[in-house]
Amino acid sequence: MTVLILAEDFVKDEFLLQPIIQAMMKEVGKSKAKVKVCKDPRFHGTGEALKWEFIEQALSRHRGMVDLFLLCVDRDGDANRQGVLDYLERQAEAVIGEGRAFLAENAWQEVEVWLLMGHDLPPKWNWKEIRQETHPKERYYRVFAEGRGVLDLPGEGRDKLARQAASRYDRIRQRCKEDVLRLEGRIRDWLGNPK
Repeated sequence: MTVLILAEDFVKDEFLLQPIIQAMMKEVGKSKAKVKVCKDPRFHGTGEALKWEFIEQALSRHRGMVDLFLLCVDRDGDANRQGVLDYLERQAEAVIGEGRAFLAENAWQEVEVWLLMGHDLPPKWNWKEIRQETHPKERYYRVFAEGRGVLDLPGEGRDKLARQAASRYDRIRQRCKEDVLRLEGRIRDWLGNPK
């Protein structure tokens, strides 16, 4: 099984999304799934990642080689984001072909939160507040990565920190029910593998 992640900008998000989605696939019983991040075409931000013309290009380019497409974008405080993603999913059904799936999820509020939820956070931080913060990347992730001394590593530390977080995937799914656990459940449903 091949999974292709469509990220709003793979340059940093690939380091974060690949290990966490790999851990998710293991959790749903597909530990041997090949998880990759789409680099061609490259989306330049949420604006392009939410436009059908860009999604269609990615689906058409990779359709024959991918079983499961996952569009993962930031919610950024937009309560209507899921509606847009649902619409893209309906459009994708006609393009991807039988036996394949295109699932879209918005991280509350940014994908960096998924990484943070897999770590022991500073005692003064409240994980529920982090989940609701509209700009957690600036307010929490950068502070956390700087405190760990990893900002100069690939993806501004996302590579190392996401791999560590993925090893504690059970924490991520428990704390991120509105997005990570929801996506996991949708993958299980598509696989016919409910838990």
